[in-house]
Amino acid sequence: MARIAGIELQDNWKVDYALTKIKGLGWSLSKKIMETAGIDPKKRISELSADEVTKISTELEKYSIEGDLFRMVRGNIQRLQVIGSYRGTRHTKNLPVRGQRTKTNARTKRGKRKTVGAFKKEMLSKMTAGKTEEAKK
Repeated sequence: MARIAGIELQDNWKVDYALTKIKGLGWSLSKKIMETAGIDPKKRISELSADEVTKISTELEKYSIEGDLFRMVRGNIQRLQVIGSYRGTRHTKNLPVRGQRTKTNARTKRGKRKTVGAFKKEMLSKMTAGKTEEAKK
């Protein structure tokens, strides 16, 4: 297993596919890196020499990937929250940011809700009696 940009890449993967497993790299950027490094994209990770791995690593330093990317995104979100923008407040409240409706949908963002069933009259009277006693104190 080769280690590129702090990520363990399996030996049987093709290089162009393996690079897409690094956060921040997609297919097009992976192919561009392979082109500039002068490596055949159809090669397997196990077939790469140490020199080719260093070429890929030096090309990857030009892009923000993995930890740098996470820090940059988190910093952008914190900046929005600090300046008090609408998007920042939506992030703070854990609500959808990009204008989606929330009355009926957005369960994954808002979280699961508990359903409240119907009460019998006895239970309802006990609950309201308990609340009125607390209010008198």
